[in-house]
Amino acid sequence: LRTPSLSPTPTQSHFTMVKKATNKKSTTKINSHAKYAHLFQNKSKDTGVGRAIPFKRDLTRFVKWPKYVQLQRQRRILFKRMSVPPMINQFTKVANKPFAHKVVTFLKNYAPETKSQKKERQQKEADKQTTATPKSRSPLVTGINEVVKSIEKKNAQLVVIPHDADPIELVIYIPSLCVKLDIPYVIVKSKSRLGELVGLKKCAAVAIENVRKEHRDEFQSIVEVARQSFNDQYATAKRTWGGKALSKRTTLALKKRETLAAQA
Repeated sequence: LRTPSLSPTPTQSHFTMVKKATNKKSTTKINSHAKYAHLFQNKSKDTGVGRAIPFKRDLTRFVKWPKYVQLQRQRRILFKRMSVPPMINQFTKVANKPFAHKVVTFLKNYAPETKSQKKERQQKEADKQTTATPKSRSPLVTGINEVVKSIEKKNAQLVVIPHDADPIELVIYIPSLCVKLDIPYVIVKSKSRLGELVGLKKCAAVAIENVRKEHRDEFQSIVEVARQSFNDQYATAKRTWGGKALSKRTTLALKKRETLAAQA
């Protein structure tokens, strides 16, 4: 029988040969680096005048902002730091975004006619040679005086108030008046948003008096949410103070003081 040929066992010479080869490669690599080292030198960036462009910095702290921006920011910080009475603090609790959008889109169905719509209506009446029909009172009441009259007569079915009416004394009493006369009210963001609804730059309050039959179900759902979110929460809101928010620096200092007191 033929015995199978076995491969020779590796000897010491095999390992030494491989070792020499690796040494040779590493030396050639080092030599190539040394050869081109003068082309790739680490130089510190010189950002002097007329030289390299300096890296971008956040210069917000050094910007001299306009006076009105400074006043806005100081006013916002003061409102956070001071104790805010409950009657003013209630205007910080506004309707959430989806509900506010639902209210505004609903009221758009009752927005007063624009100048172009009025002109078009008058043109049609002139073409038909008919006498101009007397303009009926809009179901959407705007302006503080008119809204308050509507609430006192109990004609208003829903009152919408902006959170940023200025001065706040214009609308500060409307929530308590609505609660007293059992009329649902909603506080939404932005007086300019209400102004856009009625064709003005700003609007301090809006009330709706009449709702069409096709919109009654949708209006009923809005009224229910308004009562739950604002009328029912008024008793809590009129006792809740706002403000007294400390700055980050003060918060850290107090925390540090507490840790030192605990260690002592």
